[in-house]
Amino acid sequence: MSETTIENKPYKSPIQPTKLSLNDTLQFRCHKDIACFNECCKKIDILLTPYDILRLKNRLGLTSEVFLAQYTVPYEMDAQSMPGVKIRTADDNLICPFLREAGCSVYEDRPSACRYYPLGLLSMRQQDSTTDENAYFLVKEDHCLGHNEPRTLPIQDYRQEQGVDIYDEINHEWRQIILKKRSAGPTIGKPTLRSYQFFFLGSYNLDGLRSFILSQGFLEVYELDDKTLKQLNQDDVTLLRFGFRLLRQVLFGEMTIPLKENAMQTRVQRRRETNQVDPDNPNSDYQGPLVV
Repeated sequence: MSETTIENKPYKSPIQPTKLSLNDTLQFRCHKDIACFNECCKKIDILLTPYDILRLKNRLGLTSEVFLAQYTVPYEMDAQSMPGVKIRTADDNLICPFLREAGCSVYEDRPSACRYYPLGLLSMRQQDSTTDENAYFLVKEDHCLGHNEPRTLPIQDYRQEQGVDIYDEINHEWRQIILKKRSAGPTIGKPTLRSYQFFFLGSYNLDGLRSFILSQGFLEVYELDDKTLKQLNQDDVTLLRFGFRLLRQVLFGEMTIPLKENAMQTRVQRRRETNQVDPDNPNSDYQGPLVV
């Protein structure tokens, strides 16, 4: 049986089967006077990144928990069921909930997928590599007339124009976490349910993450000074980056956040007090000093 690729799929794909670099040129322009204006906001399937959620929930004045409940649906990012979130569409026509007659109602804080359009981002890492590389691909949908507009510019300039370079910079470490997990394959194995739950917390539920980090149990285990705690309490981007570090520490054992002396003993004692520890085997089901 032949391998199914972009070139031999039995239907017409809008994805053009050519990898592009930052120096390649894009012919495209979208504006409110174009005949297809707003068509790309219908029949959507928009995957959200952590920084997308940060910007949108702040734009709407919602907590991350409320935003996730009202505006997103979960999906599985890979065969091992790593959790992701998509925008919840308004009806069966798959229309974006933020679409208005005049255009996008959250335009200044729109997700990175919208900023990239008509490009897609492909992040890759070889199995034995410690670095990742990005490539881009072009999406040409029948309804989109922006490809006929007489304007060309390098992809690098288009990214800066759309403000997606900032999104990519902040989301970079999160993408590295996903790539490391995928490239490691069975070396790391399928994450536990607890790991899935923490990945969701550290990636998408920013306000829940803040409450977790500022809790008594967490602060009994991790060594954080007052300046760091103040930044985590007041600045969402600082909190998001810290969450990525915590994910790497929990999932891969990359110790960048210092532990307090006797942190393990404190954790075991807390679990013993809540009947979560076998007194004859206090290290059973040990997953590192996370659960506090």
